[in-house]
Amino acid sequence: MDKETNIPVAEQGQFPQTPKHIFILSGQSNMAGRGGKFKHPHLNDSQWDGVVPPECQPHPSIFRLSATLNWEPAREPLHHDIDTRKVCGVGPGMSFANAVRDHLGGGCLGLVPCAVGGTAIKEWDRGQQLYENMLKRSKESLKTKGEIKALLWYQGESDTSSHHDAEAYKGNMKRLIHNVREDLGLPSLPIIQVAIASGGGYMEKVREAQFGIDLPNVTCVDAKGLPLKEDNLHLTTEAEVTLGHMLANAFLTKFNAPPSQSSPC
Repeated sequence: MDKETNIPVAEQGQFPQTPKHIFILSGQSNMAGRGGKFKHPHLNDSQWDGVVPPECQPHPSIFRLSATLNWEPAREPLHHDIDTRKVCGVGPGMSFANAVRDHLGGGCLGLVPCAVGGTAIKEWDRGQQLYENMLKRSKESLKTKGEIKALLWYQGESDTSSHHDAEAYKGNMKRLIHNVREDLGLPSLPIIQVAIASGGGYMEKVREAQFGIDLPNVTCVDAKGLPLKEDNLHLTTEAEVTLGHMLANAFLTKFNAPPSQSSPC
């Protein structure tokens, strides 16, 4: 029994049940999670304050795919071993998972963290390390016979500094959607984008591109107006929780997840 969460831990890292409903979390820092206070945020000894709001608490039916490709009980920070160049805090993933877990028709929920802070969309092109790692992790998550229900994508701040990058964003994003659907063999995979809430001088150009993706099974939620931290770039803990609920609402209303009674893992 895990002392922190009261979640049963099976022998040899295996669980009696494996995730049936899988969600990919990808993009950059606001998906990886920067919610919470940080000690020395720009130094190597930075630490997250460890404060987890009620909406982001662990649950016995929610798992995450670790950097070593093993399912384990999910807890904040979800990206601690994925986005390793910076310290991670609260993101939208756990509040999303807790909001949808009782509406999926029973079975466990699996989160596949893939986001890395400070990354531009060109770094997520097919053949690039970030894309190939996301693809590898997504395919690995399917080996336990689950189903990928959606890709949650929050990225774009790194593409707001130049007119060229902002202008190219729509085409790059459409190509990413095509590539990931093709490479996973899921031509109708739901994609839920987050329209960015911060960035450089071409932020509105990138937001316009995000809202302008006119592909089937692609929708967008707007993070603009959610509270930002002192750096005017990253969402606060409160904002990350709210965003998780916005993503959950988009998934449940746009992609027809069947309502059901809560079912144990």
